[in-house]
Amino acid sequence: MARVALVTGGTRGIGAAISKALKAAGYTVVANYAGNDEKANAFKEETGITVAKFDVSDPAACEEKLAGIESSVGPIDVLVNNAGITRDGTFHRMTYEQWKAVVDTNLGSMFAVTRPLINGMRDRNFGRIINISSINGQKGQMGQANYSAAKAGVIGFTKALAQENARKGITVNAIAPGYIDTDMVAAVPEKVLEGIVSGIPVGRLGKAEEIGALCVYLASDEAAFMTGATLTINGGQYIT
Repeated sequence: MARVALVTGGTRGIGAAISKALKAAGYTVVANYAGNDEKANAFKEETGITVAKFDVSDPAACEEKLAGIESSVGPIDVLVNNAGITRDGTFHRMTYEQWKAVVDTNLGSMFAVTRPLINGMRDRNFGRIINISSINGQKGQMGQANYSAAKAGVIGFTKALAQENARKGITVNAIAPGYIDTDMVAAVPEKVLEGIVSGIPVGRLGKAEEIGALCVYLASDEAAFMTGATLTINGGQYIT
């Protein structure tokens, strides 16, 4: 029987590529989304992947929805914590609402989504947890104090959770993408985008499919000895 994988923010951008890659690798995939019913339904029709609407920053909603998913499709063995938002602005102008929205969604979701699933993984002595961080969680980024702080927190969360669960057959790893060719990046003004690409040694944006392929490896049995790692995939833009 195919293992079940849940991808948060899994119907658009990097998340959609991850969902598709896992399905192609033989997993039963459920893609979470927050609110865009039209795009989520179009994704479902295109891919045949089940979609599930819930707020990843709401622990009660996550617990309820995840229980329903596991009841209908089976225990979730692979979790990709990918959902994220931006509310950019320099810190001296940033509102608490901008700060809280990003931290709750990008970092708070690590607890809200992972906590209801971790005990089941421990009971089954198997789990793959893949947390999507960012290059800006490693190096920081002007105008993104909230986003950079949350994505750096994802890396710390990954390291701690990996240590706690290593003997239970559960691996926990983070991926820190650089600038990926998604709708969000495509919306950046042309001159700004040219400046971004000029700072990437390989000379191009990353592809969402490249992140998906890395997730497929981390979810596999072959990746059983890799845990607590942060894998940078940024074209050499920031080398740790």
